[in-house]
Amino acid sequence: MVDPKESSSRIMSILFRAVTWVLAFGCFYLVYERIEAVAALDGLTALQYLVKFFTDANWTLWLALMIPYSVFFFLVDSHVTWRVIKWYNVSTIRFVNVLPIRASAYILSLVNEQVGKGAMTLYLLKRHKVPGWKALSSMIIIALVEVYQLLLFSFVGVVVYFDLVVEASTTLPLPQILLTVYAIAFAYFPLHLLYFNGTLLPGSSLRDKPILHALRQARFVDYVLIVLFKAPNMIGAVIVYTLALELFSVEVSFGQMLAFLPVIFLAAALPLPFHAGALLLWTVLFPEFPEVGAFSLVMHTFFVLFNAVIGMIFLPKANKELFIESS
Repeated sequence: MVDPKESSSRIMSILFRAVTWVLAFGCFYLVYERIEAVAALDGLTALQYLVKFFTDANWTLWLALMIPYSVFFFLVDSHVTWRVIKWYNVSTIRFVNVLPIRASAYILSLVNEQVGKGAMTLYLLKRHKVPGWKALSSMIIIALVEVYQLLLFSFVGVVVYFDLVVEASTTLPLPQILLTVYAIAFAYFPLHLLYFNGTLLPGSSLRDKPILHALRQARFVDYVLIVLFKAPNMIGAVIVYTLALELFSVEVSFGQMLAFLPVIFLAAALPLPFHAGALLLWTVLFPEFPEVGAFSLVMHTFFVLFNAVIGMIFLPKANKELFIESS
């Protein structure tokens, strides 16, 4: 006999996937229409326009830019993960222990990013006997800080280069949208701290859940430090994307990247196939260069694939720590 709850859950899962694919298709179609319109001005088809765009790029310098940044990103990312685990799960863990597990998680992230995070949880359970939900709480706080880091960088960029944001508001009222998002996010954070330290709603039992362990332990200074530890990757991304676009003959300023790239990265976190939300947002923010949507797809694809290569290099060590030394 089929469990009604299981059947309902399966139907909802199928519907969710269907909706995300329809939305992704819609994003790709809108980007295609924008590219086709610009290509027609040069007497080209959309495909011919894209072929020319990629053919004219300096791929050698692009690789010389992307490979070091990918390695740099991995080291900074691993350092943040190590710090958080050291604070909230295993005080004796070493940075070199985290490197192979974090690297191998990039391989799993090709399939699903959440599965990738599960690799670290499994490692902490098998090697250090940290309960799964407690380990997962550390991944949650990292994810939360990632969102706020993007908002902070974007806020700085919007304030400093507000005129660029206004200029880009040809399709959407970007200043109003962004400032509203900032206001909501920054208003919530003090409430977040007060709730998890027990000051706000002291009778609530939700905060006592194992999966919220790290949030209960975290102090304000911890959030500040995690943002600072992660900051080199965001700053590096702004610089790399600015330089990479120049190699594709797309002239954008550092200010535009600082204001817009964090927002684009937030859109990439939407559960749409191929990060379609970010792809569409590129063309909205840079309407004169709709081909940057295709550029962003190439950038993301290379980044995740090269990270997976790093994971393959560390995989033997990760397997040893997970399945041999722990047995």
